[in-house]
Amino acid sequence: MRRIGILMLVLFACSVSVPWQLAQAQPKPRVIPFDAPGAGTMSGQGTFPQQNTAAGTIVGFYVDANNVSHGFVRAANGTITSFDPPGSANTQFDTLGINSAGTISVPYFDTNGVGHGAVRAADGTITPFDAPDAPQGTVPQSINVVGTIPGFSIDANGVSHGFLRAPDGTFTLFDVSEAGTGSGQGTFAGATNPSNVTVGEYLDANVVNHGFVRDKDGTITTFDAPGAGTGAGQGTFALSINPAGEVIGSYIDSNDVFHGYVLTK
Repeated sequence: MRRIGILMLVLFACSVSVPWQLAQAQPKPRVIPFDAPGAGTMSGQGTFPQQNTAAGTIVGFYVDANNVSHGFVRAANGTITSFDPPGSANTQFDTLGINSAGTISVPYFDTNGVGHGAVRAADGTITPFDAPDAPQGTVPQSINVVGTIPGFSIDANGVSHGFLRAPDGTFTLFDVSEAGTGSGQGTFAGATNPSNVTVGEYLDANVVNHGFVRDKDGTITTFDAPGAGTGAGQGTFALSINPAGEVIGSYIDSNDVFHGYVLTK
């Protein structure tokens, strides 16, 4: 009986020590702070990362001591490169997007406050662009893995129209039929998955937001999250779509409270 007891004790010790050794072997997460060179140190200034890739590249923007924004790319080895599109002024980079090839979509504003888009290639080459018929601005929102950029343009009447910019620079413009046609209203494309299925929202004539999904063949399906408010400024916002076609976003209820949702296929 004593030999059995000793054997059980040895087996128990082994069963405990193996998981403990495995736990000790697991690397501990590290927090690596960084700041872009030239970033300001006053309130509201500093470094603002936006997205990263599987390879460890980070894209974002920083606000300098003069409260001017600039883009930056941080390589996996920690090297930080800043950039500004030609003609950019006090730029807002808060919708910077990057794909696995290191191509970046860049929204920026000129000295007159008009929005423009640019593509920054992995080698640092920056190509500005404007959507057709967009005298009041071009606003890229993101970039997918194949290099397609969704966004919206603003016409002479202040109405927004959705667009897709292909990697070769050609544009596809589109509108949700229910979108309002007044200033500040219209169609706002936000994200595109690898199959070029696009999501976004449109603002109707009553200034209520609704979500939409645009298939790669151009078919548009609109939707509203259950519980979304129907007052001005309320409604449904579509923010992202994954390769499987699932959409995530937020909605504002009748009490102006924000909620999240997932739209499955």
